[in-house]
Amino acid sequence: MRNYSIEKSVGALVVVAAMFFSGTAAAQNTQVVVNTGNPDGKLGALSRRPSANKLETETADDFVLKQATVLTGATITGLISPTTPLANIANVEVELYHVFPEDSINPPSGNVPSRANSPSDVEIDSATRDAGQRTLSFSARQLNANFSVLNTVVNGINKKPLNTTHGEGPATGEEVDITITFTSPIVLPAGHYFFRPEVLVNGGDFLYLSAPRPIVAPGTPIAGDLQAWIRNSGLSPDWLRIGTDIIGTDIVGGTPLTFNMTFSLSGVLLQAAGTPGQEDCHGVTISGLAEQFGSLPSAASALGFSSVKPLQNSFQAFCGQ
Repeated sequence: MRNYSIEKSVGALVVVAAMFFSGTAAAQNTQVVVNTGNPDGKLGALSRRPSANKLETETADDFVLKQATVLTGATITGLISPTTPLANIANVEVELYHVFPEDSINPPSGNVPSRANSPSDVEIDSATRDAGQRTLSFSARQLNANFSVLNTVVNGINKKPLNTTHGEGPATGEEVDITITFTSPIVLPAGHYFFRPEVLVNGGDFLYLSAPRPIVAPGTPIAGDLQAWIRNSGLSPDWLRIGTDIIGTDIVGGTPLTFNMTFSLSGVLLQAAGTPGQEDCHGVTISGLAEQFGSLPSAASALGFSSVKPLQNSFQAFCGQ
């Protein structure tokens, strides 16, 4: 007679061990590739998943990759209402965008002052990750129970000529840090992109916190650093510059305001990758992975993929961009 309970226990241990060693290998190869620094207390901009009687609202900031990269995770920092349990953070979704006019209708609608250097109209399909779809996981921790910002942008996201509202005033709440793991890593070629996280908070909202612009330590400056943009489903597909278009100038000093948002991205830099759209892209990339990591199974483990097949699928999507 076969002992099924022992077989199940051994099987479970094998699965757990495989996950542990895969995660360990991925962690050993991962580095922070983008870091905008710490919150500066100047702004909280709404970042909200759509829900009953609440418009979807997207806040995006840019980043640059100097070479092909596999993104494995991210962090974001924001404000939630005082005494809100961390368990009320129910979902996180991440989208990435090219820079306008790519993936966009051009010329644009004219409903906003400018679309130059904004995120595109639509996201990069292959780069969307959602906890609800199990393509990312996340955890939250409280950094400060009583954190304040000087200004907010929540509802005042309007088409021109009503775009300049000067913001909706200060806010105080819990400063929280959300650590995101892409259970399906994101493969991107070198380029300039926008990072857009959205957070669903049951019974409240997530105000994405600003970071200094220009970026200062512990952040790493970005060449050609662009300011943060925002839109809701009433303004989409257009975007507004949070500083230039909505808040305007500093009331005290009269200085035009611009913002970065507080986030980091972690990943693995690829030593050799093909050029998306080229016929030999997939072959060159797979050869490069095998050389960099020793074999494709080793590459899958090092990059955080569950096996070679999802790695192959991700790089096929990468080469098709």
